[in-house]
Formats: sequence, structure tokens, C-alpha cells
Amino acid sequence: MSQSLSPLPSLDRRAVALLLAATLTTMANAAISPALPGLEARFADHPQAALLTRFLVPAPSVAVVLIAGWTGVLADRIGKRILLLGGVFLFALAGCLGMFLNSLEAILASRLALGVAVALIMTAQTALIADYFDGAARSRLLGLQISARNIGGLVSITLAGVLALMSPMHAFAIHGIALLILPVLWVAITEPKRPTSSPAETLASGSASGAPGLGAGLWSMAALQLLTTLCFFTMPTQVPFFVASHGIDNTAVMGAVMGALTLAGAFAATRYSVLKPRLGHARLFMLGYGLMGSGMATLALAGGLPLIFVGATLVGLGFATVSPNFNEIALKSAPASRRGRAAGVMTTSVFLGQIISPFLTLPLVRASGYPGTFAALAVVLLLGAVGALVIHSQQKPLTKQV
Repeated sequence: MSQSLSPLPSLDRRAVALLLAATLTTMANAAISPALPGLEARFADHPQAALLTRFLVPAPSVAVVLIAGWTGVLADRIGKRILLLGGVFLFALAGCLGMFLNSLEAILASRLALGVAVALIMTAQTALIADYFDGAARSRLLGLQISARNIGGLVSITLAGVLALMSPMHAFAIHGIALLILPVLWVAITEPKRPTSSPAETLASGSASGAPGLGAGLWSMAALQLLTTLCFFTMPTQVPFFVASHGIDNTAVMGAVMGALTLAGAFAATRYSVLKPRLGHARLFMLGYGLMGSGMATLALAGGLPLIFVGATLVGLGFATVSPNFNEIALKSAPASRRGRAAGVMTTSVFLGQIISPFLTLPLVRASGYPGTFAALAVVLLLGAVGALVIHSQQKPLTKQV
């Protein structure tokens, strides 16, 4: 049985600790984004410098995709607290190691180790939210989780942009923030009582054998989250180079653009628990994809820095609007005894989208330029908004029950 959260989740020390852990997950990938041009220049003699420097951003995702499913199983079997604490410690160690490495291959290896840490943190943290809280409190915290990720991204990207002014290698130091969070988690997080699945949960999961499955809703949300992340991750992997293509090579400015993206997302996610009861999941998807598509279209038309900031802000607002939907629908679809596995599947889908993104967008950029790439993504996202509108109009009763 989930424990009820107080009316103000921010006052619950478990909620505060879990939100602090959530700030690390965006930092893992996006924090070094402002340093990418500098890293590419530093390793210019490497034959694959262009691809490998861009791949440093989603590199942790490779490890996440490979092990997140297993971390979900471990969370259900040995407990979520130990995974969360171990993940945060490994995050600091592997993340800061990049400062001292002298080859792209070695930095790439450290980024893969960072991905192991992210898999442990993200799986355990999301599952603990479902274990500790339920109902409206869970909805609110899932929204705040996205906000915390964006705030963590804002702080880390901005600071990393400043650090990268001294040297691109200094940007890796930002991962040391995890050591400040570790004592808070140690004190606040306790292992929840291991739940057992009720007959109703077994039926809801779609299993006919009596052994609870994960539910069709989870798999559909995992697929949709993958596609959404694929589009969104164009921002940290390509926008710094897009800004540079306008003759702006100041890493602090690049960090500010990414900061606008994450700050907008932080604001939008705080409104999730207010908007969801009024709009329902389908209309939230429509709103979010509409904002993301409009942001991509603005970037496609941008002739200077002001419109780049506007486009990034719209994309951030839209992504944070749709993101809490994925986890809420997925966690409702899975039985309590398999929340760790459910969180592992959702974690995998996020980072698989991050892995695929640069491999699809870099050839697209080379073929059609940045405006053509952003225009193509705008069309995809706006079609998603239209699809959500059609689903809402045809299945309105189901939308209210999700």
C-alpha cells in the first residue's frame, strides 16, 4: 500500500530527496553540451571527432539501454534504496573522471560508466515515487520530477558553459554535485515495504496466467516516449552547433540557450498536476506536441539569437508537458510488485531515444541543413498533436479513465 503524501509534497523529506536525485539525470547527458565545440576542436586530429564529440552527450544512454531492464529486476528483488545510493556515488566518480582523460575513447568509456549510474538512479527514483505516494500526490510529484530534471539541467548546463570558457575539460567537474546530494538520500530514503500484487492488479496488467505482466499501457507509453525523446534530443546535440553556425562561439551563450530550454520545462512541469484533471492525458499530449512542433518551426525560421531562444523555450515547454504523462500511465498499468521493472522499461525508452537521435539527425543536418532538420521535426510533432486531438475526440471516455 502506498503511503499518502502530505498536501505539500515539497515538505516531505522523501519527496525532497527523490527530487534532488532527479536533478542528476538530465545533467548526465546535457551538462557537457556547451563544451562540445571546444572538445571537437581539442581532438580535431581524431578522424571521427565530429561524430564522437556529439555522441558524448547520449553516450550514457548506451549503458542505460543495456542495463536499465536488469536494474529494474534488481530493484524489485534486492531493494531500491541501495541502488539509488550506489548510483549517486558512481555518478560523481564517473562524471568527474572526464576532466583527467586525454583521448576521446577514454572520455567515451567514462561516459558509459556514467550511464550505469544513471540507470541505477533513474530506475530506483521513479519506482520509489510510486511506492511512497499515490493518487493526486503521485501525479504532482511526477510533474515535479520533470521540473527537477529541468532545473538540474539548467544549473548544470549554465555552470558547465561558464566552466568551459576556461577549458572544455572543466565542464566535467559539474558532476561532483552528486556528492552533496548523497548524504540527504542516505538520511531520507528508507526501503519501502515490499508490495504484493492484488487480483485486481493482475487483471489490470493484462496477464491471463496469474503471473502479473507489465501491462499494454506501459509498452505503448514506452514506445511513444522513445519517439518523443528522439525528437527532443536534437536540442542538446545540435543546437550548440546551430548557434555556432550563426557566428556565435561563446559557450556561455550556448549554455544560456540550453538554460532557456530547461527553465521553460521546469515551469511547465510544475503545472502538470493542475492541468491533468482539467485536460486529461490526450489533450495534454496535444498541447505538448503542439508546443514542441511550434518551437521546432521557430528554430527552422530563426535568423538570429532572439528566435533561437524563443524556439528553445517552446520546445522545453512542450516536452515537459507531455513527459509526466508517460510515467503516470505506465505506472498505473504495472502491478505494485513490478514497479521496478516498469521503471526500468521507461528508463530504457528515454535513453534509447537519446542514442538513436544523433544517428538520425546528423545525416539530416548534413543533407538539408539545420533549418531543414528543424522543419522536418516540426512536421512530425505537429502531426502528433493532430493525432492526440483525434484520439481525444474519438475516445473521450477512455481518456478520463487513464
